[in-house]
Amino acid sequence: MPRVVRAALVQAKWTGDTESMIEVHERYARDAAAQGAQVIGFQEVFNAPYFCQVQEPEHYRWAEPVPDGPTVTRMRALARELNMVMVVPVYEVEQSGFYYNTAAVIDADGSYLGKYRKHHIPQVKGFWEKYYFRPGNLGWPVFDTAVGRVGVYICYDRHFPEGWRALGLAGAELVYNPSATSRGLSAYLWQLEQPAAAVANEYFVAAINRVGVEEYGDNDFYGTSYFVDPRGQFVGEPASDKEEELIVRDLDFGLIEEVRNQWAFYRDRRPDAYGPLTEA
Repeated sequence: MPRVVRAALVQAKWTGDTESMIEVHERYARDAAAQGAQVIGFQEVFNAPYFCQVQEPEHYRWAEPVPDGPTVTRMRALARELNMVMVVPVYEVEQSGFYYNTAAVIDADGSYLGKYRKHHIPQVKGFWEKYYFRPGNLGWPVFDTAVGRVGVYICYDRHFPEGWRALGLAGAELVYNPSATSRGLSAYLWQLEQPAAAVANEYFVAAINRVGVEEYGDNDFYGTSYFVDPRGQFVGEPASDKEEELIVRDLDFGLIEEVRNQWAFYRDRRPDAYGPLTEA
């Protein structure tokens, strides 16, 4: 029997304040549920602007605890209401001075399954993230959800193949990659890297990008969010490069086993030979 999961993602413009930004995403989630979506993911630090375009201490105010902060608590109630799995990226404060770029994963019954913390933290013009975030320290968890095994990899992480592979080895069937990437930096990589990761690791990837120019800099976030299958093919068309959009697609998880049997990449791995890759 085929396992078809109806999945959704949202790319959105910054509204100017957290409350209205959350309301926008709640509306999109309800719209997705009305279309039959069973899982949805939001963009990187979805309830805030991309403040990493500057280095100012005032922006620590966007951080909140996970899972007991107001945003994740509110999204848990929404997930329960809509019977929908949710991937919720926020700025996390663990304790004073300990901040992370985090995504909470919530099951369809509203239960909190756990979180992923971004491992690879950039520090380049327009993306001053080391000022705000410690590197992730929770590994690459894969969560057993109502729709299957879901993992998360966040934005700059996508340039590093090791985490993609760790998620595959842990049994991921769908990996959400919430991002904030701008037109002038590495746009040509956007439709190259995630499809390549989907092929190399033989699972589905949901690539989510912000859209528009925000108040703290001139980064032009170009949207074009999409789903890609284990063959590296887009599932439907990517989203707009200028406008907000909700994308809902049917993902045939049966394709994962088909591709793994055909291409056999996991069979032919050589972990016994990879030691030098992680030697200091």
